[in-house]
Amino acid sequence: MTSDEFSNRIVSMMQTLYRISYTQLSQSCDRDEAVQECLCKAWQKRNQLKDERFMQTWIIRILINECHNIQRKRINETLLEELPERIAPKDADFELHDALLNLEETLRLPIQLHYIEGFSISEIAKILRCPEGTVKTRMMRGRQDLKKLLYGEVHLPCKI
Repeated sequence: MTSDEFSNRIVSMMQTLYRISYTQLSQSCDRDEAVQECLCKAWQKRNQLKDERFMQTWIIRILINECHNIQRKRINETLLEELPERIAPKDADFELHDALLNLEETLRLPIQLHYIEGFSISEIAKILRCPEGTVKTRMMRGRQDLKKLLYGEVHLPCKI
């Protein structure tokens, strides 16, 4: 892959990268740092990518790792009360946005990658480095938790 092809594919992925970093990090400066570090690492190691078809998966995995690195650094620096509140995009459903952010990361990330970014279950499994069954289970649990957060406990009538 030439440098121009690499750059063009990165440019087309920028919104996706920022959306993913948005669900992982609360501060915009941290999101910018994660995306920048991700792109630097990807550029430095672009020749190690064996199959160009998996470039997007590879880049997203690097981004997720960078977000985790930043979270680890910040955990000792920031008190919970000092965290800024995340602001939803203008066209967002605020209730859904808040409910998504209240999910634990292991449930939130597969839901975001599938429903917002459009990745298939197998692609998400490669990104998260876990079996497809695990992705499906996390998505099911995430949807259940979202339902509880949005609508409260749902009790179905008992059939006798």
